[in-house]
Amino acid sequence: MFVDKVKIFVRSGKGGDGHVSFRREKYVPNGGPDGGDGGRGGHIIFEVDPGINTLMQFRHNRHYKAQDGESGGKKRCHGKDGADLVIRVPQGTVLREAESLKVIADLHALNQREIIFSGGKGGRGNQHFATATRQAPRYAEKGQSAKEYWIVLELKMIADVGLVGYPNVGKSTLLSMVSNAQPKIANYHFTTLSPNLGVITNKHGKQFVMADIPGLIEGAAEGVGLGHDFLRHVERTKVLIHVVDAAGTEGRDPVQDIYTIQKEMNLYNDEMLKNKPQIIAANKIDIDNCTENIERLKAEFEPQGIEVIPISAAGNQNLQELMQKTAALLAQVADQTVIFEPEFEELSDMSNLPFTVTKVEDDYYAVEGVGVERMIGYTSLDTEKGFAFFQKYLREKGIVDALEEAGIQEGDTVRIYDLEFEYFK
Repeated sequence: MFVDKVKIFVRSGKGGDGHVSFRREKYVPNGGPDGGDGGRGGHIIFEVDPGINTLMQFRHNRHYKAQDGESGGKKRCHGKDGADLVIRVPQGTVLREAESLKVIADLHALNQREIIFSGGKGGRGNQHFATATRQAPRYAEKGQSAKEYWIVLELKMIADVGLVGYPNVGKSTLLSMVSNAQPKIANYHFTTLSPNLGVITNKHGKQFVMADIPGLIEGAAEGVGLGHDFLRHVERTKVLIHVVDAAGTEGRDPVQDIYTIQKEMNLYNDEMLKNKPQIIAANKIDIDNCTENIERLKAEFEPQGIEVIPISAAGNQNLQELMQKTAALLAQVADQTVIFEPEFEELSDMSNLPFTVTKVEDDYYAVEGVGVERMIGYTSLDTEKGFAFFQKYLREKGIVDALEEAGIQEGDTVRIYDLEFEYFK
């Protein structure tokens, strides 16, 4: 079964917590802090596997979780890092965040491997928090939280040339005649239920890949018929061959068929046909009464720069001419794959990120949170302007209110990661 779109849940590993402990050895009754750091959580990694050509494996397992990092230990022992989780997908898979549908990554290259969601950093043990005035800190950082998302995987097949057209116009027959592909062929609609790929070698020995896209019908962009599920496979193609029934055996007008298919592709993605050369294969010329339709196709589309090639896929007529014209169009197109650029910015809005306030001792408080850590990372507290921004952030974020609710008094100490200061209103 061919599956080209699935929704799965992924979760990176949580960072291990830092440890609170003190050196206790014979003849060292008052040893200092020696709590170790927590290990990093496992990453979520996606990797292209050339041996896979469908997303079928995700139909039965939709939850993927990397391993959490271990907590730190005594004697400055570092917790073990969590194992990364490698998820293998076919070449051409696009990852999207399920709610916004923004692109996270496009795995378009062979053997491409990307860290999609990083594991949480391990928390630091209490050995890092000793100061001249606080030599026995009973505080260690918590490990950073895991990142978890529902994501959509879309397989957009990578091919140089795409065969498009209504059902039963001869796309699969054409592919089988010009390549080594062996698609299922029968005389009824939607014989092709999944894209088929074939490799064509021109007279100069250069090869290109052609995809037989399942039949499109009017309304495909809105989800009518099977075509909606496969329009995504047209997006990466560099050249399009419109296959039409020039004999009109099913009572349709081949000229209108071309316009209908073009309309559906533009409705699905208005960039679909931009800078993409097209050619029309007027099929079934071995059947009588198609001369008039071929002349109408040429009169309508050749002034638009779209050449019409009369062929018979079943009778192997003019197929080499069609392939030579196709190869010539490919030579005019930039030799690069259509790539979907990342749009999704992970945790880009820090205003709603959670934080925690912990009362470590009677006069000692710790503030933690991803947004707080990031704020400190890009704020210079050595300048008056930077310190003013820091104070404003604490008030607007609600950190000051949370500290007061926890019972903080003037003169008490507040630690925010590497920063330690006394609290005054």
